[in-house]
Amino acid sequence: MSNVALVSGGTRGIGAAVARALAAEGRRVAVTYHGDEAAAARFKQEAGIPVYRWDVADESACRAGIEQVEADLGPVSILVNNAGITRDGMFHRMTWDQWRAVLSTNLDSMFAMTRVVIEGMRERRFGRIVNISSINGQKGQVGQTNYSAAKAGVIGFTKALALENASRGVTVNAVCPGYVNTDMVAAVAEEVRAGIVAGIPLGRLGDVEEIAQAVCYLTSEKAAFCTGSVLTINGGQYIANG
Repeated sequence: MSNVALVSGGTRGIGAAVARALAAEGRRVAVTYHGDEAAAARFKQEAGIPVYRWDVADESACRAGIEQVEADLGPVSILVNNAGITRDGMFHRMTWDQWRAVLSTNLDSMFAMTRVVIEGMRERRFGRIVNISSINGQKGQVGQTNYSAAKAGVIGFTKALALENASRGVTVNAVCPGYVNTDMVAAVAEEVRAGIVAGIPLGRLGDVEEIAQAVCYLTSEKAAFCTGSVLTINGGQYIANG
């Protein structure tokens, strides 16, 4: 059975933590990145995990990139769709480019990445797909109609794909992180960050490793009976129904 895991947006933040955790469990891991060459080089040197550059919103780039990963490492049996961007702004001022950029990278990528690997997983009767959504895809957020719409779409995509592929041994689940201690959150003004933490019942930001361990569980044999699930990890900031 193939033991290859592919993590999109895997050189920083949650993606990097997921890649490291999967590698620590003995997976053969590859990660993608798009823009930050310095971060990718640093991650590759520190983690010893191969990195591949392509745009996850580009269907042909995803196909070519994944074909190269499989030629190098073997068939992908674990896919973690983590890549995402924000282009925040109030909707009445939001541009079409802001809308399309976020929907393309955060939602169109679900099709572009998953479509390439799903047939192989079905044929081998084994696959683990984990899609990273967000607390704001569950509850919405001011200034993020584009991001919230995309991340809500990830949840619907997850549930439908899980139903289609359960009989073929392929599980599909989503993780919805709340506010996590990443570079993006660290860049927020201190007073804003303090306000965020004040709204989290556990009284702190999440750690990337906490999200990574949840992904590790969902990709393991121990989670074979778990599909179509949405795992909320947000310190109690938002408690979803079901």
